[in-house]
Amino acid sequence: MSSKLEQLQALLAPVVEALGYQCWGIEFISQGRHSLLRVYIDHANGILIDDCEKVSRQLSGVLDVEDPISVDYTLEVSSPGMDRPLFTIEQYVAHVGDQVKIKLRSPFEGRRNFQGLLRGVEEQDVVVLVDDHEYLLPIDMIDKANIIPRFD
Repeated sequence: MSSKLEQLQALLAPVVEALGYQCWGIEFISQGRHSLLRVYIDHANGILIDDCEKVSRQLSGVLDVEDPISVDYTLEVSSPGMDRPLFTIEQYVAHVGDQVKIKLRSPFEGRRNFQGLLRGVEEQDVVVLVDDHEYLLPIDMIDKANIIPRFD
């Protein structure tokens, strides 16, 4: 996690949690002159649009006062959804046995994209079974990882 994301996590997660939600993860996406700050929230009872609005209002106030982002950006508060992104080792562990789609920052064993069964976590490596081949992907090389929803 970059230092900017760590700073945002440290600033925003306590606000989300004080409202009774889990801060699932934070993304900051630079898009030229205008960027996107996406905060994923979760709750045992699920997330409704009213929950997102409530959290967004609180986070906006904190962001206005603390001003941790020097460029123009849009704040988006969302549930992780069925294809939830994975940010932490704990989230990977909780989803062992699920199908995942993983994109790496740079090639590993000749490829950047992996789609398969999340078999486990070994220290700082995510274990993924793709076409009967097991890959140990270093978590610090993962750019993006999502659960592939099952509809059975």
